[in-house]
Amino acid sequence: MASPAENSDQTFPSADLAGELNPGNNTQVHVDPISSEVAATKEIKEQAAAKQKKKEIEKNECLEKLKSAIIISGIVVALVGAAFAITKKLKEK
Repeated sequence: MASPAENSDQTFPSADLAGELNPGNNTQVHVDPISSEVAATKEIKEQAAAKQKKKEIEKNECLEKLKSAIIISGIVVALVGAAFAITKKLKEK
C-alpha cells in the first residue's frame, strides 16, 4: 500500500493553531456564499409563510367576531319582539 501523499498531489491544509486554540481572537470568518443564499431564501420563505398564516388567523378572527355579533343581534331582536308581543297581549286583556 502506498501512503496518501504518494497517491495524490493535494495535501491536507495546515491547521491554524492560534485560531483553533483562541477562537475569540479569530476575526476571519469564512462563509460559503451558496449556503448563505440558501439560508436567506429559506428564511424569507418562512417569514412569508408566517405572515400569510397570521393574515389568515386575523381574517378568521374577524369573521368569528362578525358571526358572533350577528347571532347576538338576532337574539336581541327576537327578545325585543317577544317583549312587544307579550305587552301587546297584556294590553288587549
